[in-house]
Amino acid sequence: MSYHLSIYVRYAATSTTFRHNEDGGWSTHTLGPSSMFGSCVNYATLRLLGEVLDEHNDGLSKGRAWILSHGSATVAPQWAKIYLSSFSFPGRFWCFCRMVYMPMSYIYAKRFIGPITPTILALREELYDVPYNKINWNNARISCCKDDIIYPPSWFQNIAMASLHKFMEPLFNMWPMNKLRKRALTNLMDHIHYEDENSNYVGLCPINKVLNMICCWIENPNSNAFRRHLPRIHDFLWLAEDGMKSKVYVGSQCWDTALIVQAYCSTGLTQEFSETIKKAHDFIKNAQVTKNCPNYKRYYRERSKGSWTLSNGENGWPIADTLAECLKAVLLLSKIPPTQVGDPIQEQRLYDAIDCLLSYVNKDGTLSSAESKRTTPWVEFINPSESFRNIIVDYPYVECTSSLIQALILFKGVHPGYRREEIDRIIKNGVLFIEKKQKNDGSWYGSWAVCFTYATFFAIKGLVAAGRTFQNSLSIRKACNFLLSKQLSTGGWGEDYLGCQVE
Repeated sequence: MSYHLSIYVRYAATSTTFRHNEDGGWSTHTLGPSSMFGSCVNYATLRLLGEVLDEHNDGLSKGRAWILSHGSATVAPQWAKIYLSSFSFPGRFWCFCRMVYMPMSYIYAKRFIGPITPTILALREELYDVPYNKINWNNARISCCKDDIIYPPSWFQNIAMASLHKFMEPLFNMWPMNKLRKRALTNLMDHIHYEDENSNYVGLCPINKVLNMICCWIENPNSNAFRRHLPRIHDFLWLAEDGMKSKVYVGSQCWDTALIVQAYCSTGLTQEFSETIKKAHDFIKNAQVTKNCPNYKRYYRERSKGSWTLSNGENGWPIADTLAECLKAVLLLSKIPPTQVGDPIQEQRLYDAIDCLLSYVNKDGTLSSAESKRTTPWVEFINPSESFRNIIVDYPYVECTSSLIQALILFKGVHPGYRREEIDRIIKNGVLFIEKKQKNDGSWYGSWAVCFTYATFFAIKGLVAAGRTFQNSLSIRKACNFLLSKQLSTGGWGEDYLGCQVE
């Protein structure tokens, strides 16, 4: 192990050790209660990083006690089972769902198990409350710890999974159906390699990046694809005061920069901070995606030419509201003398951005997160993940639709003749969507931050951009009353993250 890698391992172990809760378990996220998902994955991580279970390691002992007292790793939710098992995707689904379940499917189909080391054998004893070779895996398939269940599996899923395992699995392992299985696995790896190559081996997110890397190793541990994955691990790691962390995304540079530029423009301080804004302007222009992924429709992707990603453009995945916010930023800067903010973005690249943004708009004038909505909510009935809900469909969101409305209105003011009729129709429908989504108390539910205050902020901005005011809009008046009713004695606002779950 290299010196730099060993330092990363030490920091990661330190961070994981100090993240467990008072009851000994680990949560799925830093603010939550202990869960089987968080506890099993973090416990296994510590053991693989070299931590030893003994009387001197209080954290591991308490963590193991929590796991065993709550049913052991046998009742870990599906995603945890996938990760633990590796130690030993339909095109209409949301891209995050597709990109995660593709490698999961390949790993399962290959029955991949890593090298059986003494640490792995020890984990098999430590994580389960019965001997490993006596576990009833058929029962374990539908077992899940009550602390982890957010989206209980339906009876249909349980019957379907049992039927697939008992009847279809043997069938597809026999001739001639095994030929079809082999073709399916080849097609899966083709899609995985496409994702890797077009994201520069960063991936859509760290979850599918790690799973794709495992798939490349299964296919050929000496392959160029696997080797190209390794240096991109560091893109997700960052060192905080309490240890090593992994980001949930490679970064939010474009999003952050666009909002900061808009803040500067709103203050009238662009001349005073001219050099800062010029650099930000250059970054946004350079980060714009200037070409589509090759043959993107075959791989269930959408156009990306003219878009912006959440980070810096390198992973190639457009994010719809980031595109809208970056478009707003460059449009605002185009109204300011170049001597203060730098040269404006080329007109053709503005049109590319608008064309790309409009291609993401749903039929009802709304905007989803990464792609246009491709299917209906009923498919959530087959959502196999007990820990996450609403992960199969890329739904329209209030926040994204608000960013869309603001960007289109700003663009229309600068380039009034370009696709005017279509833009007017989308703005009208988007406003109706936001007004319809308002709750009785005047708030909106937020999906991309915590939660009602955040969504209400975006909803008001979208409505105001479209000409709604306190005087002419009941929605605005209700929203203002909601915000005033939630103001804290300190003058600020805050929310409990649980509001996202209970709505």
